[in-house]
Amino acid sequence: MHSLRLRTLRIWFALALVCAFSLWGCGGSGEQAAPPPLPVVVAEVEVRDVPLSMEMVGSTRGTQDVPIRARVEGFLETMNFREGRFVDKGDLLYTIDPEPFAAKVVEAQSQLASAQTTLAKAEADLGRIRPLAEMKAVSEQDLDSAVAMDEAARAGVQAAEAGLRLAEINLGYTKIYAPIDGLIGLTKAKPGEFVGREPNPVVLNVLSDINPIRVRFSISESEYLILARTFMKNNPGVDERRDRGLDTDNSGDDNTDNLILILADGSEHPYKGYTVAASQAIDPTTGTYTVEAAFPNPNSVLLPGQFARVRAPYQTIENAVLVPRKAVVDMQGQFQVYVVNDQNVVESRKLKLGPNKNLNVIVEEGLSGGEAVIVEGLQKVRPGMIVAPKAADAARESQPMQET
Repeated sequence: MHSLRLRTLRIWFALALVCAFSLWGCGGSGEQAAPPPLPVVVAEVEVRDVPLSMEMVGSTRGTQDVPIRARVEGFLETMNFREGRFVDKGDLLYTIDPEPFAAKVVEAQSQLASAQTTLAKAEADLGRIRPLAEMKAVSEQDLDSAVAMDEAARAGVQAAEAGLRLAEINLGYTKIYAPIDGLIGLTKAKPGEFVGREPNPVVLNVLSDINPIRVRFSISESEYLILARTFMKNNPGVDERRDRGLDTDNSGDDNTDNLILILADGSEHPYKGYTVAASQAIDPTTGTYTVEAAFPNPNSVLLPGQFARVRAPYQTIENAVLVPRKAVVDMQGQFQVYVVNDQNVVESRKLKLGPNKNLNVIVEEGLSGGEAVIVEGLQKVRPGMIVAPKAADAARESQPMQET
């Protein structure tokens, strides 16, 4: 009985082994299910004309920013304008107490009268002595003395006249007039304050001509070379040594009115500008070249001191190949993209890149346009992989909307 039970257990054990090996063999002899293709987002390589431009950061200033100075010292009596308003050339802006300067004029007038009296006496003395000297009735020394006194008296009159003129000029400085048409700012002194001598205010205000308004900005040496060469290419008849890429006389020329002013809020100024001035050399400390451009400002929207960006178009590349910048992989200075071919297989393409254009970059070599390049999922793909591409626009539409 015991041996029969042992034999039965052995049979069951053998059957279990056979089944186990059979199951293992069935699983090993069949093919495993292939993993699904990796989903990636692709974008089509564009071919179109691309205008190139460069942007420079600058600030606005008046065509003229004239400081209004107190040229004589004294107590400010009146302020004859409204701050932040436009004034005309010749408008009275300030008056300074004129009494001390009027007194100086009277004093100078008396000194002039005294000098004129002295001159009259010297002329009379010389008129009497000269005929006596001819008759040898007086010595030559007396004649020389009379002549010297006459010349000294004449010089005294000239000095007194100059003193009177200076006193009148200083009296005139007690009234301060607008030297130009423009926008006047906040005053640095109010009536009753002593002005014209430090630490009291000397510059009382600033008057700005803001139409046109100027924008001063700096460009790098390489940017200067691009703009200068482009200008000479587009204007072959211009003397480079004289004009140096600037147009200060033909501000209405359509070929030169091409600068775009972008304001702090991102909007574009409706009027295009042109270059009017530039430095004579590259600043060796910063490696930059300073330029000023003028923009019409008929509505006085722009004020001095505003932040601004100046965009300067310089070239249009026809039939340029554009690829999204985020599709480009930088491998130690070598640029490449991953292209998905018609069989959804990943290929690697080495590129020679040109300038950036917004979120794209121009490809000079490596792509011809129309290819699908991977823009999302770059870290997981390798050449030869099969992927499941989805267009970038479709991928964005399939994403759930997020609250902001």
